[in-house]
Amino acid sequence: MIWYPYQQMKNMAEPIRITDAKGVYLYSNNVKLIDSVSSWWSVIHGYRHPVLDEAIHSQLDRFAHVMLGELIHEPVERLSAKLREWLPGDLNYCFFSDSGSVAVEVALKMALQFDVNRGGHRNLVLSLSCSYHGDTFKAMEVGDDADYHFAFGEKKGVIHVPTEIPALEKIFAEHGEEFYCMIVEPLLQGAGGMQMYDISFLERARELCGQYDVLLIFDEVATGFGRTGHCFVADLVLPDILILGKALTGGYMGHAVTVANQKVYNGFYSDNPDHALMHGPTFMGNPLACSAALKSIELFDSENYLEKIKRIEVITRREMENFTDPRVKEVRIMGGCICIEVHDAKTLDGFKRFAYDRGVFSRPFLNYLYAMAPYIIEENELMQVLDVMKQWFGNNR
Repeated sequence: MIWYPYQQMKNMAEPIRITDAKGVYLYSNNVKLIDSVSSWWSVIHGYRHPVLDEAIHSQLDRFAHVMLGELIHEPVERLSAKLREWLPGDLNYCFFSDSGSVAVEVALKMALQFDVNRGGHRNLVLSLSCSYHGDTFKAMEVGDDADYHFAFGEKKGVIHVPTEIPALEKIFAEHGEEFYCMIVEPLLQGAGGMQMYDISFLERARELCGQYDVLLIFDEVATGFGRTGHCFVADLVLPDILILGKALTGGYMGHAVTVANQKVYNGFYSDNPDHALMHGPTFMGNPLACSAALKSIELFDSENYLEKIKRIEVITRREMENFTDPRVKEVRIMGGCICIEVHDAKTLDGFKRFAYDRGVFSRPFLNYLYAMAPYIIEENELMQVLDVMKQWFGNNR
């Protein structure tokens, strides 16, 4: 029996059986559904993209996997080189893993051991209020969402701060010498409720992290590859460690990377064997995943995806920015994301079926009705998604 994610198994609804997928569409027997959430925000090129299909087929004809321990292969070399070329500043050192949560674990482990390697004794992490960084244990520890992690009790060693500069300055004044890192979802906080905030907060965080010698980590698992309207938020404010996943492979398979700058890498580069980073996921640098990621990046570049995302945002703002309803608390739009936050989660009861009956797959959670469509979506398809959102409120007064 399958144990499904984020579900009370005793009373969950029958899942939708998918028999095919292509472009922005999922096919369920005779039903055709626009995937408005890109399979948890990862399938940016849509399904069955011929370029990505060919990349995986071509690599599969050679070999599917070899471990990265004392072995090397061309796809991981090329992907590392491409990321070094593509990413800003001196974010040059790629540590691969098999999921975003694990990549967060690696980043936090890097940051803590970086301090230990230099003889430090810092013991606190600074994270954002309403943050979500994954469901593995250290990732849960730095998260701030009881709806996901309520069963694990009080967390120690983490302080949460709202995305307000005065609060940030106060917390650094009080604990700056104790932080070994600050971790944020930059500009857009995903599973914590699609919260959006201003770049000035990150700019001040960068200054304070420099002042107090704290490593700044950007978790761009959800925000990377254009979701905020920028290729990476790291292009605007430079972190010490960057985490990428989800869209890294165009959503074709699980793969992630934790990218460190020169300062962090040098903290492990030593004659002392105890200074090595003792971590090694079995499927890190998987050749199939690396091949898909390389082609995904090439598509992003060659087909000017930032313009596609800008078009999505323009259409969404045109249709939704002034949308109001007494049950709606706020409409938030950024890049390729729209979120309608309602006052009462019960307002969204039944929406999934309503959307299904109108040709859209949607998966609201808590008080949040949102869309993060594949970037290849056409205007009429995007309009269909947005119209279904508006119709829900019009039909359920």
